[in-house]
Amino acid sequence: MAIERRVDVHHHFYPPQYLEAMKSVPGREGGGTAFPGVGQWVPARTIEEMDKHNTQTAILSLSPPGPRMLDIEGNRKLARICNDYAAKMIQDYPGRFGLFAPMPMPDVDGTLKEIEYALDVIKADGIGLMTSYGDKWVGDPAFDPVFEELNRRKALVYIHPLAANCSLNLIDWVPDALIEYPHDTSRAILSLLFSGTLARLPDIRFIFCHGGGTIPMLAGRINHSGSNRKFLDRAPKGIDYELRKLHYDIALASFKPSLSALFEYVPVSQVLLGSDYPFSSIGLSLKGIEEMNLPEATVDAVYGGNAARLIPRLK
Repeated sequence: MAIERRVDVHHHFYPPQYLEAMKSVPGREGGGTAFPGVGQWVPARTIEEMDKHNTQTAILSLSPPGPRMLDIEGNRKLARICNDYAAKMIQDYPGRFGLFAPMPMPDVDGTLKEIEYALDVIKADGIGLMTSYGDKWVGDPAFDPVFEELNRRKALVYIHPLAANCSLNLIDWVPDALIEYPHDTSRAILSLLFSGTLARLPDIRFIFCHGGGTIPMLAGRINHSGSNRKFLDRAPKGIDYELRKLHYDIALASFKPSLSALFEYVPVSQVLLGSDYPFSSIGLSLKGIEEMNLPEATVDAVYGGNAARLIPRLK
């Protein structure tokens, strides 16, 4: 099978200053530096992973918690440091990297300034956000100025999950990343759906991680049980319309039950290759797709064609 290009849209990077800041929250939200591969991350290792799996380009992003571990000014500086670090990687390794630029959310003013820098100065491919910030999910009206600006720019927005404050360490012996991450993706998507953000700001192109969390499995329930609820007027084209227009990567969802649900619910055009490196490998995602015995055109689209449609640097 001839695959023209493989693009990993879910690939984490760790500037030294970000690793240092993460030490203040060891183990929190799966982002502790003790996780194998995180504390020892260097660009050469990520290139090695890409070459091992014949992946030409990785779109860089931060894993949780993002640049929000310090005070307001410190978070703004950390976001800028991380964005400049990624821009240097893009320059040093032509064609190998892109960037979903991290933002100092929930600092709205700082985020608006960093969006301008990321998209206009260093030419990032999109904006990277987390599913929730404290007790607010991304669809909260407090974040409307950010999404209105992203809609004005017709931006690509990549949203990574974490464990929200209300669901941290609920069961001591069950890691938050195993269950809370996919559920927080679903909470974030529904917060955008029922706040009206998805319908009101249709020019934002969203990518959600891990096969959309639980959305493919719960879509029928959401559509059935949500169709007689208040706020439905905020999705005038229907719940399925809004959920199916989103993009979903397959990082840590490249298993037959998850992929079957995802491909059954959304068009092939909305599915993207992702690895969640260094928490997982590109190889695992490739293996999952190969085991589905999909048509060659579908595999080409997932591996790189769909990403090339969203990201101009890949054309």
